[in-house]
Amino acid sequence: MAGYVLKRLLSIALTMAVMSVLIFWITQVMPGNVAYMILGDFASPQDVATLEAKLGLNDPAYVQYLRWATGLLQGDLGRSLVMDRPIAPVLWDAVGKSAILAGISIGLVALLGISLGVYAGVRHGRISDHIVSVATYINIAIPEFLWAIVIVMLFAGYLNWFPATGYSDLSSGFASWARHLILPVFTLVTGLIAHISRLTRSSMIDTMQTQYVRAARARGLPEKLVIRRHALPNALLPTITILAIDVGIMMGGIVVVETIFSYPGLGRLLMFAIQNMDVPLLQACMMVITFVYAAANLIADLLYAFLNPKVRYGRSSSE
Repeated sequence: MAGYVLKRLLSIALTMAVMSVLIFWITQVMPGNVAYMILGDFASPQDVATLEAKLGLNDPAYVQYLRWATGLLQGDLGRSLVMDRPIAPVLWDAVGKSAILAGISIGLVALLGISLGVYAGVRHGRISDHIVSVATYINIAIPEFLWAIVIVMLFAGYLNWFPATGYSDLSSGFASWARHLILPVFTLVTGLIAHISRLTRSSMIDTMQTQYVRAARARGLPEKLVIRRHALPNALLPTITILAIDVGIMMGGIVVVETIFSYPGLGRLLMFAIQNMDVPLLQACMMVITFVYAAANLIADLLYAFLNPKVRYGRSSSE
């Protein structure tokens, strides 16, 4: 197990290195002048030359990359061109706010999605199973931005229960903090819960028909114990993989949700960097998103091994 963890950590390091090259190439080395992209096509040659010197664009591409990558390894994320301030404090503040939003959302997605999937799976073919299935199909068909618009119109506009936009610190009170989170979290959860519930339902249906579940029932074990101890741990194995994928999907959803709800997180900061052509800020945001996705896959693999002790990562089949 320790060898597998080390191998996965090395894989994450390699992934980050490859992605750093791609991100740098996409934002700075592609055909076209980055200085003109930032200043506009009608910028004066003097302004362009000044910005090129400031960004080091006159150096060879590999020198520019090494300088940027060395700064990343030392914790220097660079300086925002638009805000003219170090990127790190701004970025980590945004990451912290997005982590709160994403953490609550993925926790609710896992809890509610697995619960609905188990409920429908053990009642396969009944009316409750059909209701859950139809609801999840409808959920999958509706795009996330539409959910956000409907939620804002209903709960913030018509009912006036929650604020439509903004963020409130805990220093302003727990109630105010929670009220600003409810609508963004509800939007993210609504957009992802169907994936988990559908997969868990299918896994539960297959698992409930296995030989070891039938053997547990034959021993006279209560049905709830059979489901909780024998069926559920095995049915959750594919769900964990989808949860890791949903973390990546959620990173895209956060951009939409934070933009609609004016939530000052990583997604909104990324949109700010794109709209204002703030290349250093854009590079830093993309590297953080890459790391989050890689870390989510590592956690999913470790949970997979935890739920399935028979898995022996890093060993040959003969062992």
